[in-house]
Amino acid sequence: MAEDATAKRRRDRLRYGEVPPEADAPLAPFAGAEPPAPAWFKAALGQAPQETFVESLGTKIELLTWGDPGKPGLLLVHGNGSHAHWWAHIAPLLADRYRVAAMSLAGAGASDWRERYSSRDFAEDAEACARAAGLYDGGRKPIYIGHSLGGAQVFCAAEAHPERMQAAVLIDSSFRGPSTAAVEEMRTARAAAPPRRVYESETAALARFRLSPLQVVRAPYIADYIARKALGRTPLPDGSGLGWAWRHDPAMWVKLERGHERGPFPDGPIRVDVPLVHIVGDQSHVVRFREPRGDPLTPDVPQFAIPDCGHHTMIDQPMALVSALRALLAVWPG
Repeated sequence: MAEDATAKRRRDRLRYGEVPPEADAPLAPFAGAEPPAPAWFKAALGQAPQETFVESLGTKIELLTWGDPGKPGLLLVHGNGSHAHWWAHIAPLLADRYRVAAMSLAGAGASDWRERYSSRDFAEDAEACARAAGLYDGGRKPIYIGHSLGGAQVFCAAEAHPERMQAAVLIDSSFRGPSTAAVEEMRTARAAAPPRRVYESETAALARFRLSPLQVVRAPYIADYIARKALGRTPLPDGSGLGWAWRHDPAMWVKLERGHERGPFPDGPIRVDVPLVHIVGDQSHVVRFREPRGDPLTPDVPQFAIPDCGHHTMIDQPMALVSALRALLAVWPG
């Protein structure tokens, strides 16, 4: 018997730990209004980035930049289903010391979709963005910082092109991704479904927003901001006008050509010629489900945890993440 949607959500919850029902629609109670936000968040967003596009492999890549050219460069890379604006409240708090750039992966945010995605192509996109943002202008190579899937992509870029970066910070990065069977399920579902859901109003779309993997939203004001930035106008299916849809390519996992970073690793971890650090949330599934030889990181890669933090680090503990990055980058990699 086919698994219904309710049963599947229940299964997914149990995979990552029991999650209260409100995690399914954390913005619905606000009925389209912006949740109250603290002063620091408003001040950070007040430092608006320069928004541009970079051409890479025939694709427009969304690029946000903060800080003065000539300062040491940081390239921020988001995770699956996310976009560059996930860093919009983090980057300004680093821009006093660094030239900071955040890119939307191909198929995410305002970047173009592709017929296929790969770690190899990401490395070229990242280099194009780093050059366009002036991250080399200070006379040194940039440091890459990647969250979740973005961290896995950063790792692959470090392995393939260590000459392009000074160091790499991985943030709660999982390397496995969906199983082959799960990807085939997605492929079948996509073939039988419309390309993407179009909502009649922004309010209706926001009411359907939830994090993936599913967890309680601790800062609704951050979730509301990134959800709004994830939406774009698109024609309604009946042709009656414009509606709202999530910008990211819903077939990304089906189109993604994963590298050997997803394992298995019969010969042990993969050593790269770039200094690496892994920051994790102490309550994240990445920590709870880690297995021996379950990811490509060698045992000497330092790992430290942010307390009381799940997978979505920049939502769960944004100020702790900023503090961790500031302290780390002040003394590392030397």
